[in-house]
Formats: sequence, structure tokens, C-alpha cells
Amino acid sequence: MTGNTELEPVDDVLSQQPPGQARPKTALDEKINQHFPGVVVRKDLVKAVKGNAIVPSYVLEYLLGQYAASDDESTINAGINTVRQILADHYVHRNQAELVKSTIKERGRYKVIDKVSVTLNEKDDVYEAEFANLGIKQVLIESAIINAHPKLLVSGVWCICDIEYFHSENARVVPWILGSIKPIQLSNFDFDGYLTARRQFTTDEWIDLLIQSIGFDPEMFGRRAKLIQLVRLIPFVERNYNLVELGPKGTGKSHIFSEFSPHGMLISGGEITVPKLFVNNSNGRIGLVGYWDVVAFDEFAGKKKRTDKALVDIMKNYMANKSFSRGVETLGAEASMVFVGNTSHNVPYMLKHSDLFDELPESYHDSAYLDRLHYYIPGWEVDTIRGEMFSEGYGFVVDYIAEVLKSMRNADYSDRYHQYFTLGSDISTRDRDGIHKTFSGLMKILYPHEEATEEEIEEILRFAIEGRKRVKDQILRIDPTMAEVEFGFLDKTGTWHHVTTLEEDEYPAYYHRRYTADGGSSDTTDSVVFEAPSPAATEPTREPESLFEGYREFQENQRGVSFQTLLLPYLRGASEITITDPYIRQFHQARNLMELVEALAAVKDPADELKIVLVTSESTDGPEKLQKQFEFLLKVKQGAAVAGIALDVEFDSTIHDRSIVANSGWRINLGRGLDIFQYVSSDAFDLSAKLQQYRQVKSFSVTYIRTEATP
Repeated sequence: MTGNTELEPVDDVLSQQPPGQARPKTALDEKINQHFPGVVVRKDLVKAVKGNAIVPSYVLEYLLGQYAASDDESTINAGINTVRQILADHYVHRNQAELVKSTIKERGRYKVIDKVSVTLNEKDDVYEAEFANLGIKQVLIESAIINAHPKLLVSGVWCICDIEYFHSENARVVPWILGSIKPIQLSNFDFDGYLTARRQFTTDEWIDLLIQSIGFDPEMFGRRAKLIQLVRLIPFVERNYNLVELGPKGTGKSHIFSEFSPHGMLISGGEITVPKLFVNNSNGRIGLVGYWDVVAFDEFAGKKKRTDKALVDIMKNYMANKSFSRGVETLGAEASMVFVGNTSHNVPYMLKHSDLFDELPESYHDSAYLDRLHYYIPGWEVDTIRGEMFSEGYGFVVDYIAEVLKSMRNADYSDRYHQYFTLGSDISTRDRDGIHKTFSGLMKILYPHEEATEEEIEEILRFAIEGRKRVKDQILRIDPTMAEVEFGFLDKTGTWHHVTTLEEDEYPAYYHRRYTADGGSSDTTDSVVFEAPSPAATEPTREPESLFEGYREFQENQRGVSFQTLLLPYLRGASEITITDPYIRQFHQARNLMELVEALAAVKDPADELKIVLVTSESTDGPEKLQKQFEFLLKVKQGAAVAGIALDVEFDSTIHDRSIVANSGWRINLGRGLDIFQYVSSDAFDLSAKLQQYRQVKSFSVTYIRTEATP
């Protein structure tokens, strides 16, 4: 810890390795560095410097922002080495606390990086600091510091501190003296400059910048998946925002609330008490909601978890009214509440047997509490975090974007859609509030300069409505006495736009249930009846006369789609099929073609022959990629021949539209061609690698047109 070789942390393997070579900068990386110099950092550097220092990402990025916020490789390497040295010399490891205390004693003064929390010693009328890793307590701290940084009083703040040592003969006097203290967070920023720079980015570029700032590679996410990630930021930019996310393990639900911002606090759902969260009536001290912008409850789910009824009641009141009581006094606070937890069942199981809040503790599985939630993030749509999903590109130093979001909490953008759209008249006040707060939050995150097109505003309005609809539809399952709501909006022409949730489109037979009385018996009042899905929502059946004709849309992240249900019923009986798709070039695109061949081979009579003509275009990414394309197509041709399917390939560089035409009497216009599925691993144990219906799809459309059958 002192800088001498024998005192360096011997277990910090990563800190001894040279900085990794950066991947070539993209055009977006160049643009980010041009318009946000000094406040962006390469996101892979955090892992390169962290080593075994158990500190939040925003602490590391604060240091990287001081020394390595550049696109110059030599500056970055020098900055990384500096940050590593600072961590090696000044970050306090618990197992080296005695060594650090000895260093302070011998030197008289030493700088440390540690988590500091402060309490008021009422007996002596002084504030006393405690250092979490260093293990020293009762260090006197001035009132002026507490007034400047009140969060020191609640759960602790990471700080860079100078500690002095002075021994006294008086045993009651603590020898540790606080020389200086600096919380690790940005002191100021230029908001007007932020807005000016935002105008230089397209919406797609800006979204990718934000995703890289979170730490993910935007190439690994579709548009809807990116918006889901950004909804997690709304509690930081919107006051008193109530958010819930339930889903499978390992999807990064709690990461943002523990690592992204110094203004958020993540706590275990089982450790919450009224005094800790709201107020301690014995001493009048305000709890977490009075000091933090976001209080997130981790591991919130669990049916059998014990809960404090008094806590549930005061939480309901706070979530609805933004206030809580301290004796006879009513206090207000701005903290947003986030609840994250794991689900143990898949979506169709929950919809069939209970509801999407099924995993919550019994006291919270209550319509009055749930109605206070503004948005339900469908955690089952979020991919399990994999190594290749992390970004190596440039993003904001998280402390910078955290301060930007905090500065916008007082702004209200909830009415920015009024010039184009009007919410449905039967949407209740509470539903409207949830939609407005989500819309306002997304506007501030995506369009802080308030320059969004009608289409862009419609996109986030739909997204905001869907999240609140997910809450309300599940409440109706729990409390059927509540009135049903038609969620949607009108445009300026008076056209109604209905909004659905993704799981509603995927599982209509399970999603739409109603409660009916059976023979007038009170014992059967709550019996469940599943309503039949609409014809447009069902998959096409095998009988030609019942095949759906017309236009259909599929949402990004939707599951349950396969070539067997989407295409096969229309191709049965055909002896010749023409597939026009300009993009059968890469491995996954050729694999999609092969999977269509497999589906056709599985249903054709072995004695029949089938001809497939593929009209596509040649790869323009160089001779190596073109050669690969030829190899892929040759393998498909050889594989198809085994089943009596002859594949002919024609190249045409002028085609743009994508379609499938069968001489059985159908034309299928495909918006994306066969490339409808999101990333699929090659893992033999991944069900989605074998069965298409378990894959998530990209957003796409399909139109079925009946034509005249030909021999």
C-alpha cells in the first residue's frame, strides 16, 4: 500500500497485466469523442483496472474520467497505469486494514479510498465517521461536511480521504483525524453543452451511446431490448417513479442500481424496516428515501418471505402520495422505488395458473399496492448476460451521465405527445400518471433537447402504455371488481391505435381470462374461463380454406414463432417455390434457409420432388465473404438434395423486396425475409438452437396473398 514492491497487493492479477489492445474505433466512437471530450471512457477499461478491488463501477470510472478520458491510446495507457497505481496504493482491502493503519501512523498522514458512513453522537454533540474497510470508527467530522454531503448519514458514500494519526494520553480521544474528504462524484457539468452535443447524434446513434454507457454492446440488442435497458434509467431521471422488474436469474436486473450511479442505493428486500427506509420515530432520523434518488430492493420476490405489515402500509402511502408520517408530522420525499426479483416459472405458466406478479410476497400481492406501480419491465424478455454482450466502445463516464439525469428530475416532459396524440378516454388517473411518468422519463433520456419526430414520440408513448397495461391487466386477475381499461391512443385524424403487451400477443388463450359465476354458486364465482383468441392472433392451421389472408405484425422479442407455423401451411402441396431474399449471405442467414428446407422435408411425401429457386444477391464485403457465401449455399443445396428437394440459386443485385411465391396458390411478402430471429447460440444444450419457437424474433411483418395455383 505504500508503493514499495513488498507492499503491493500480490493477488491483484489484473492490475499486473498490460492494458488490452483496443478494438478499432467505430464511426460512433469517433463521434462520441469529438462531441463529448473528457467525459467519455472506453468501457472495457473498467474490467482492466478493477482487479480485486471491490468498488462500484462509478468509482472506477470517476478515476478513469480523471486520467483516461481520451481516445489517444498513449494517454489511455498512461491513465490506466495511474489509476491502477492509485487503487494499489490507496484502495483499502479489508485484509490489509492493519497494514494501512500502520502506514498512516508511521507517515502521520495518508490518502485512502473507502466507503464512509457518519452517525451523530448525541451524547457529545458531534458527528463521527466510520470507514467500512479500514475498520476505524468515531473519527470526528465537521458539520459543514455533513451539510454539503448529507448522504454520508445514510448507508455510506465512497470517498477519497486524507487520514491523520495523532496519539493522545487521553484514552477517550480517538487517534484518527480526518484531514480532508471528497465524495467520489462529479462536482459540476455543462447541461447546455450536453444538449448541444445531443443534437449532433441521430436517435439510433444516441441510443447506442447510452447502451455503451451502461456497458453493453448495442450490436447485441434489438431496438425493443435497448428501450427495456433504458427504462431502468427512468428512476434516476424521474422523481417518485415506481418500477418493478421480475424475470429469470442472470439478466442484470440489479446491476444498474448498484453500479451505475452514486445517487442510487441497492438493498436486499429482506433487510428493509420502517426506520431504515422512512423514519426512526425514536430519534426522528429520516431514512433512505430522504437522501437517495433511487432506492432499489433486490431479491424482492419470494412468496414465503416474511413481510412487515406496517412497512407495506407506509410504502403504499408513500408510493401514492410521495409522503410519509413522522409522528404527527407529514414529510415528503423524491426517491423513486424499484423492485427487482427472480421468477421461477415461465410466462405461459404464470398466465395460466395465476398472474405475472405471482412471485411476490403475499403482502405485496395486493391490488392496492400493485396499482401504485408505474411500469412493469418484462424481465423474461431480457437475455441472460454473456461475456460477448459487454462493450469495448466508448460511453459516458457513468458519474457524468448520472449527474445529467439527476439534474433533469425537476423537469416534466409528460405533455410532449399532446400535439400528436390523445390517450384513451377511459384510462384512469392512476393509469394516466404511470404512462405520463414513463413517457416523460424516456423523453428526457432520449430527447432532452425536445426534438423528436411524430414517429419517435409514438414509439415511446406505445412503450409507456404497454408497461402500465402489463400492471393493470394483472391487477384485474387479482381483483376482478376493478374496471377494465382499453389501452391506446388517438392520433390527430381520430384514428384509434390499440396497444397490447407482447405476452398478450404470444399467449392470447392464457392472457385473456375473465371471471364468471357458475350456476349462481358463490363457491364458483372465481372459476376461470379462457376466452378464445381472435382469428388474427392464432397461427394458421393446415386446412387451406381456413388459412389467414392479410397482414400481420410481430413485435421484437416475441417468442412462439417458427417457419412451421408462419410459412409451412401456405407452402404445403407446392411443387415449386421461389424465395426472393437479397440477404442470404452470412452463416445465420444460410442456416435460416436450411431450417426452412428441413421444415419442408419433414412434411413432403418422400416420393415427391420439390424445386426451390432462391433469388438472392452476392456479398459485397470482399472476396473472402463472397467465397463463404458460396460455400454456405452449396452446403444447403447438398443437404436439400438428400430429401428430394432441388435448390437452384440465382444472383440478382437489383432486388430489394423479400417474398416467397408457391405454385400452390400463395404469395408471402416478408418484411425481413427469412432473417427474423435474434441471436441464437450454437450450444447443443440451448433449446432455442434446436427449436425456433423458443427464439426471440426481430420486429417484422408478413402479408399472405392468395394467388392462382399453377400446376
